[in-house]
Amino acid sequence: MQVTYEEVCLNAWYPWRASFHLWGFKSQMTLHLVTGATGHIGNVLVRQLLECGQHLRALVRPGKIPLALQSLDVEIVPGDILDVDSLALAMGGVDIVYHLAAKISLASGPDPETERVNLDGTRNVLSAAMTAGVRRLVYASSIYALRVPEVGVVDESLPFDPAHARGAYDRSKAAASLEVKNAAAAGLEVVIVCPTAVAGPFDFQVSEAGRGILYNMRPGIKFYLNGAYDFVDVRDVAHGFVLAGEKGISGETYILGGNRLTVREVSECIWEAAGGWHAGFWLPDGVADLAAGILPLLVDEPLVTPYSLAAVRSNSQISHEKAMRDLGFRPRPARQAILEAVRWWLEMMKEPATIPETIARAAA
Repeated sequence: MQVTYEEVCLNAWYPWRASFHLWGFKSQMTLHLVTGATGHIGNVLVRQLLECGQHLRALVRPGKIPLALQSLDVEIVPGDILDVDSLALAMGGVDIVYHLAAKISLASGPDPETERVNLDGTRNVLSAAMTAGVRRLVYASSIYALRVPEVGVVDESLPFDPAHARGAYDRSKAAASLEVKNAAAAGLEVVIVCPTAVAGPFDFQVSEAGRGILYNMRPGIKFYLNGAYDFVDVRDVAHGFVLAGEKGISGETYILGGNRLTVREVSECIWEAAGGWHAGFWLPDGVADLAAGILPLLVDEPLVTPYSLAAVRSNSQISHEKAMRDLGFRPRPARQAILEAVRWWLEMMKEPATIPETIARAAA
């Protein structure tokens, strides 16, 4: 019996289906819904699911189809996670929901909009999924949502703790993760994944990590800080979501990480890949603190804020052993992710007329 590429790919993700094909039975394709499908992880997840022949639906804010999804065979449903009616329509007939829609903020103080989108929006998604009879939901939390100790290994044994969050984003993701766990206790199949700092290609909307990469790609004098973090390739994170949807245990959390790199190592990696003249100067902690206090008053959305400094100075000894053991998660080296992110942006910039406004603005 001849097996198509689509069937091989589908059976790779869903091994239990292979037996049906071998015995001559054809399984019915399931419908998957992705929220946040235009984001960095979201659009790469869509691409991977499509490569395996999955039937996909994406909840996208009304308007022009974003570049990240153009030419992809995905059903676009206009809506918003804060609009319960649009969620009800989007959930119809769905088997698995991947909930990635969120607002990311580097602000250290209160941010009502971030908390409304990330917490109230997640509550809406959970309610709509339960009402629609969705079989399983995979929720994109964050490593920042966990109560990270000053020393020791960061793993899934740590609790989600809004009270000890560094900023509005951490607080909202921690609170939303607790809501997801409550939904699991109420009977909805849910799996939580916590990516670390994500880098790689297809960053059409320019993520926070992407802004840092673009800053370092520009020739000239650059400043780097003390600190380090765990970086992971966006394609491996998207793969981890698929694995969580198939193999994850309901109610469990899985960290999707790569490996630890210092800020200087990341900067030097970008300079090497981007080419041109670069001169790096170390910024002492006191000067970095001063800049973090002043920059938010002078520019919109600065990269250096009290929140971002706290993040790179925090404990970055992060373990993804559980995801490797239970899901089969196998991330590539983080340096490779950063190198390929730079190469992707260089390719995008070869034709200025095709560069999305978000990238052009960040690269300026």
